[in-house]
Amino acid sequence: MLRSRYSKSRLLAVLLVVGAAFGVSLSAAPQAGAASLTRITGFGENPTGLQMYVYVPNSARARPPVLLALHGCQGSGPYLYSSTDFAALADRYGFIVVYPSTSPGGSCWDVSSDQALTRNGGSDPVGLMSMIRYTEQHYGANPDAVYVTGESSGGMMTNVMLADYPDVFKAGSAFMGVPYHCFHTGTVRGWNGPCAGGQVSMTAQQWGDLVRRADPGYTGPRPRVQLWHGTADPILNHRDLGEETKQWTNVLGVRQTPSSTDTPAPDWNRARYADRSGVTQVETYSITGAGHQLPVRGTPMAAYAVHFMGLDGSGPVRAGGAPHPVGTEVAGSTAGPGAQRQDRG
Repeated sequence: MLRSRYSKSRLLAVLLVVGAAFGVSLSAAPQAGAASLTRITGFGENPTGLQMYVYVPNSARARPPVLLALHGCQGSGPYLYSSTDFAALADRYGFIVVYPSTSPGGSCWDVSSDQALTRNGGSDPVGLMSMIRYTEQHYGANPDAVYVTGESSGGMMTNVMLADYPDVFKAGSAFMGVPYHCFHTGTVRGWNGPCAGGQVSMTAQQWGDLVRRADPGYTGPRPRVQLWHGTADPILNHRDLGEETKQWTNVLGVRQTPSSTDTPAPDWNRARYADRSGVTQVETYSITGAGHQLPVRGTPMAAYAVHFMGLDGSGPVRAGGAPHPVGTEVAGSTAGPGAQRQDRG
């Protein structure tokens, strides 16, 4: 994705604040073993020819959780593996990460066609679901602990997967996405300029109804949702964060007014929307001055996502709870050297 300027001193301040809060040294993170990214073929129904890569840490726990991690436009599964901290966090917490790649290589995810926006309708979501089932069957993964995250176009697809398959995912974290159905064009991998520009606005009820139509008749529990966006994003407008928030608070039945707000790190503005029992159902991060570049490697952004989803064993986040996830240090990642982001959306 295109990198806009984001002050290095600000990022350093984030690391120092979080490290000081827990007395941890970011340079002292444990080194991981020799696990590597593996290409999988023949993983099941795959109408759009997606590629599957899986990262199984040496420390994988029994019946490990699964995180589906989705790249942005001009990216790939191996690129996301090398440019984010999710593999290092998998080493620490023992979950499996599935890193798919679009086909043709470097293309955006299909978040715009009627097929993609319907449960079992076809296109990319069907292939992604095949990858999850394969991981459960061949690696003994826990079908009751499946999660999804993504950046840019992958953030959009995170919202699509949560809407299409609410019974499969327990939680998701979307970086720089747009609301489910916002990018609809009726064509495969279409580009929706008004949505990208933050010009599509609906009521919370209208946004929520679109999600409920993705899997008609489903009345069970819905996955919790975390949302991230930079205020200076030139590719997908920051206004889309507000529309996503309206959508998921409506779907999850929580008030539009945050239960709590805080600034857990410099320039990080967090809002939590809790249910009546105090469990956070929707959590949002507006990052002041950040462009189209999230999650930033070497900062605790990925760790916050893992914490929200419960992949660190912490359980659901409660509004007004601990300001930081424990163990947010991420340096020493085995995911390879960071790369410049090139994704468009």
